[in-house]
Amino acid sequence: MSCPWGVTFPLVTNPRGAPGQRRARGAASAVRSEQRAPTRPRARSREVPQPVRDRESERERRARKRAEGDELPVEVRDELRRAVGSDRSAGLERRLGVASRAYERDRYREALSELRVLARLAPEVGALRELHGLTLYRLGRWREAARELRAFHDLTGSFDQHPVIADCERALGHDKAVVAVWDALRQAGVDREVLVEGRLVMAGTLADRGELKAAIALLAPGGKSLRHPETCHLRQWYALGDLYERAGDLPRARELFTRVASFSPELFDTEDRLTALR
Repeated sequence: MSCPWGVTFPLVTNPRGAPGQRRARGAASAVRSEQRAPTRPRARSREVPQPVRDRESERERRARKRAEGDELPVEVRDELRRAVGSDRSAGLERRLGVASRAYERDRYREALSELRVLARLAPEVGALRELHGLTLYRLGRWREAARELRAFHDLTGSFDQHPVIADCERALGHDKAVVAVWDALRQAGVDREVLVEGRLVMAGTLADRGELKAAIALLAPGGKSLRHPETCHLRQWYALGDLYERAGDLPRARELFTRVASFSPELFDTEDRLTALR
């Protein structure tokens, strides 16, 4: 669904880490469910519009890269040295590299076994807390993930993982917490990808409560057609199409799903969605 030293979702998204898409209808549902990341929140029985994270998001890629031992910036190495001393920091850097590579290969339990130790030994290092939180998120451990990512924010001041925190709160059914995180995010002056991820989670929360019109209104400004859309735009279009379908506006849903499919037929299940709408 960024990190301490520089510039992440997926999600939300996704890209992995963006909120997962809603359940499919009919015979195609089993196929679509195999295409989705299984660790996305499914806290409520109602169908909810969610962006898809079928691959690593740019935010997650940056987070992982910043945690890889051979790419650690000087300030992170210094943080590790201050946390555990020069004699032990090299070992922690190697373990962080092992955890990062495991995360990259979707071996989240393996990554967690390393990160749990690292976070205990160096709890004040933001990079560790961030990757630890993202790994917990992938494993569906929402409460722990939110705690670790809030610690990351407290340590670094970064809002990059606030959409993931919001998604965890949504999965836990904490609507007020989602609203609070969204309010903080939109006032923080974050970059476009982070803001889009947060907006998608907030729209999903509104839809959870049956407020489809409000959810559509939140995403509608991002529904304009573009010649060269980025993945965050595609996720917005997909989620908006899903909302329009649920609201009964099938022509608008078809238009948006068709637009998404024309740019990235492999990233989303738009072909199946379009078939179901015929």
